[in-house]
Amino acid sequence: MAATSDIHLYTTQTPNGIKVSMLLEELGLPYKVTAIELGKNTQKEPWFLEINPNGRIPALTDTLDGSTIRLFESGSIMQYLVDRYDTEHRISYPHGSKEYYETNNWLFWQMGGLGPMQGQANHFFRYAPEKIEYGIKRYQDETRRLYGVMNGQLEKSTSGYLVGDRLTIADISCWGWVAAHHWAGISLDEFPHLNAWLEKLLARPGIEKGRNVPNKHTALETKNVSKEELDKQAASSWVRAESTKK
Repeated sequence: MAATSDIHLYTTQTPNGIKVSMLLEELGLPYKVTAIELGKNTQKEPWFLEINPNGRIPALTDTLDGSTIRLFESGSIMQYLVDRYDTEHRISYPHGSKEYYETNNWLFWQMGGLGPMQGQANHFFRYAPEKIEYGIKRYQDETRRLYGVMNGQLEKSTSGYLVGDRLTIADISCWGWVAAHHWAGISLDEFPHLNAWLEKLLARPGIEKGRNVPNKHTALETKNVSKEELDKQAASSWVRAESTKK
């Protein structure tokens, strides 16, 4: 592992944003952070679009072979970081191994399934100015189905992690989404193995530190907040403002 790096993370406090900071902390890598203000559309400014032309967080820059490499899409960033910096495979597996490809299975499962489906559940349940029951039910039901898939995998695991005997980017990529289950209106009561996994990762210092970048992670606290207060938070959010633009 390199002792120093030129890693610069551009992020904010979202399930996708904290994936990379948690990984960086687990790897013990030094990095700079720029907090991106989504409500001010910082991610649409020309300087940021030079890093990520899609105008989304997280994004990351580093120095590779003497020049700057620009990375975007959280899964791509995570693969880059473990490929380059986890040379001892503390939280990864050697390229070409069975576990390497199984880790990719779950990473792409999160990117193509859990994140998009729960993101839509969040939107229709919390943010949409009009409550559309069809949309709420469709995306909550699909998120529950995906939670069931993950719960089943963890039930078979002897380590408590998704793949093999160690934490990997498969786990890290999913954690922020599962931690936000209450915001999507979903309980973990029927998913005991998933709930135990959530707590297992939370006990890791790297996860604990990384989830609070660039500011305090509060998703786990929402279950103790009244529905009225949560509705008020959603109504005043930048997401609601974007949804109601003409």
